[in-house]
Order: sequence, then C-alpha cells, then structure tokens
Amino acid sequence: MSQQAPVIISSESPFASDVFAKRHPALIERLTGAWPFGPGQRKALSELAEEGVHGVIRPLPDSAVDAQLWHEWGSAYYGRRWVEVPFLWAESFFYRRLLEAASFFEPGPWQGVDLFAPFKQAELAGEVVSAEIAALDDVADLADDERGQALLLSSLWGNRADLALQITSGRYVQASGLVADDSERLWKLLLSAPGGTVALVADNAGSEMLADLVLIDHLLACGLAGKVVLHVKPAPYYVSDATPVDVADCLRALLHGKGEAQAISERLHAAAAVGRLQVRADAFWCSPFDFTVMPQSLRDELGSAVTIFKGDLNYRRLVGDRWWDPATPFAEVTNYFPGRTAALRTLKSDVVVGLQTQQVGDLDQAGTSWRTSGTHALIQVHP
Repeated sequence: MSQQAPVIISSESPFASDVFAKRHPALIERLTGAWPFGPGQRKALSELAEEGVHGVIRPLPDSAVDAQLWHEWGSAYYGRRWVEVPFLWAESFFYRRLLEAASFFEPGPWQGVDLFAPFKQAELAGEVVSAEIAALDDVADLADDERGQALLLSSLWGNRADLALQITSGRYVQASGLVADDSERLWKLLLSAPGGTVALVADNAGSEMLADLVLIDHLLACGLAGKVVLHVKPAPYYVSDATPVDVADCLRALLHGKGEAQAISERLHAAAAVGRLQVRADAFWCSPFDFTVMPQSLRDELGSAVTIFKGDLNYRRLVGDRWWDPATPFAEVTNYFPGRTAALRTLKSDVVVGLQTQQVGDLDQAGTSWRTSGTHALIQVHP
C-alpha cells in the first residue's frame, strides 16, 4: 500500500460520531422492540447504548468465546471513549458486544439467533423485492452484454437497484450516480480469462444478495466464470450483512418467484451440487481489521481469483479506513492485494479514492453529503 494517510477516528468525522451518538442507540431500541428479550439482555443492551454515547469501551467478559482474541485486538483502546479510537475497529467491536449482550454465543434459546433476521425477512417479503424478481423475466430477453451490465449495476446499487426501471429506461438511470465507473475494465478482465474462479465477497442480505445471486448466475451461465465462491459472514455482523442462512433464504425467494427467477434458483442449486458455486464464511470477515492483515489462507485463495468486493465496509477494509486524498489512485492503495480486484460500492462513509481532483471539488461544492448519503456509487478495478 502507498504512504499511509491518517486513520479515521470517529471524533474527527461528523458521520462517524453520529453513528455512535444516534444510529447505535436507535438500533438497540429497534432490537428490543423486535425481540422478547429477558431482563438480563435488556439491561446489557441498554448499558451498551449508554456506553457508546457517554461511557468508555469495556472489554468482553473473560467467559466470552473469543475473549482472548478481543483482549489482544483492543488492548490499546479499552478505557477510552468509543469516538476516540479508530472508527473501523470501534464499529466492529460494537457489533461483537451487541451479540454478547443478546446471548448469541451462550448455550440456551438465544444461541445462534440472528438479531437482524426480522429486518432482513421484512425486506425479502416487501414489494421492492417482488418487483425485482418479476423484472428478471424481462432481463432474460436482453443480449448477454446488456443483461450483464444491468445485473452488475443492480448488484452495485443493492436495495436501490430498481431493475424494472433499469430495463425500461436504460442503464443511464443507474449509471448517473457513479463517481467512478470501471465496469468496462471489469468485463474485459473477466473476458480475458473466461472459465476461471470469481470470488464475490458479499455485503448485504435481502435485495442486494438477490442481485448478487442473479449476477453470479449470469457469470456462470455465460462462461465468464467456471466457479464462483461466495464469501459471507459466519455470524450476524452490522445490521444487514449476509450469512449462509441469508443466501438460502434468497435462493428460496427466487425459487418461489417462478419464471426466470425460478430458473436462476434451480441453476444455482445445480451449480452448488457440482462445486461450481461455493459458499464460504471465514471468521476474518467479522474481524476489525483492514485486508492488509488478511490470513495467508485467504490470500492464497483470492490470489488466483478475480475478487469482487461488495459494499461500503469491504471498501473501507480494502483501501484502508483512512483520510486518503480522494485523488489517490485506487491501484496505488490496493497494490498489496494478492490478486485481481474489483470494488462495487455505494458510498456510505468518508473514505474514497480514485477520483479526479476537479470532480471532488464539484461534488463538494454541490452541498450534498455525497460521501455518506448512499446517493453515489463507484466501480473500481485493479489491475
């Protein structure tokens, strides 16, 4: 990686500060309203909400399953206010503490229960997903390259995809918010070595995972990938991050959609049966570090693949959650990565690289929170 920029500390970022002051307490309030937690869980959750705003960071109890790891990872941060430490680490540890407060790892009725399942299931059952699934019948009639681009943009925008609008209005509708668009380079990269391995490191469940699965089906069906490895989280992480259960839920939603959606689900099940689609959930995806410290086993695996990183958190971990000059080349900060890499990311945090200086000035002068509002996105490729 190039010369390091300063790490983002939450207190230095209005966006990151707001995560601890408002978003986390609001999330805990939603969770206590969604689940019949007992007094102990409610007390722990309430204390976590208060701690994030007014208190200092407390370590996991010694009895926690991974307490020793987190004691080491957070030794420099415990006893300090949440907003005084690196945002990437603090946000990750908040979600680990959230699972502990909800008894996720303890033997008993709450062990392994996905706290965020009600939100994920509500999205899958909603009208947006129904419309996306129905629109797949129309996408099937497009030429391969046009269909591929539509599905790529759908995967990029996630729950803002609106694939039906994409089909009727052309790709300008979804491309208009892109601050960087290396989609042509991505297709050329895939075409240069057809039939190889593509690793897709997922972000969200729900409609975004549906879009990811449809894109994976396209890569396999067109021979652009001989095998796709779908990497998801091994446990609930952040609010909507995908787990293996979410992959299964999305495949069932496609299967019940009939028509092209049903055909896609059946093809993906068949691909899984012969090893052309594999789902993996490495513990590293739930760690509080950027990808420069990725374990060697993952480096070896991804080094021989084209790796597509989805979403904002993966982007922060790929380039480093730092105050980069936005004009810093994407290739420069990802040069450490062992293989060919692409990032598909809707902007929802401060960090960004690979833009033009004049472009950044124009975006800043527009007076919008373009870095954090989710209204802009990017597709970047290295090499």
